[in-house]
Amino acid sequence: MVTNASGLTGDVKIGGSLGCSHHTLVEFAVLRDMGQVKSKVRTLNFRKANFQLFKELVTRTPWEPVPRNKGAEQSWQIFKDAFHRVQELLVPRCKKSEKEGKRSAWLSGDLLVKLKGKKEMHRQWKQGQVSWEEYKDAAWLCRGGVRKNLARDGKNNKKGFYRYVNQKRKVKECVPPQ
Repeated sequence: MVTNASGLTGDVKIGGSLGCSHHTLVEFAVLRDMGQVKSKVRTLNFRKANFQLFKELVTRTPWEPVPRNKGAEQSWQIFKDAFHRVQELLVPRCKKSEKEGKRSAWLSGDLLVKLKGKKEMHRQWKQGQVSWEEYKDAAWLCRGGVRKNLARDGKNNKKGFYRYVNQKRKVKECVPPQ
């Protein structure tokens, strides 16, 4: 058994054959962790960076000891290394959020609040706390906001616009079981 890590397989049994074949039968169990793996990717959080101090430290870097006869590639590498050292000092890192970046550019904050309200209204309607008309009004308000934002950003964000249009053109063949 060949794997790239130890502990991935267990309960290996060798013996017997498959039908009239002369090949030996090998049985094994694949061991895996059932828990969800959390991402440990940390990205730079430029919102909390101190750019004034960043600029000061880059300008205070002693550039005179750098020999002038070096080529462009070596000079660029020296500058880049100094820049990255300062960046590591002054730009904090944050955990990369799974939800961040999934939201479309045209989905503004106020529209997101309306969508969450619509979802909550739907839940309340299913429980009998809200009438169908109240839920329908909230749904139409959200739909109007989505369409208005898409129309406004249609020229700049063609992919988002056509993704929305194609999503609405699809016909649902059957209702999935719940």
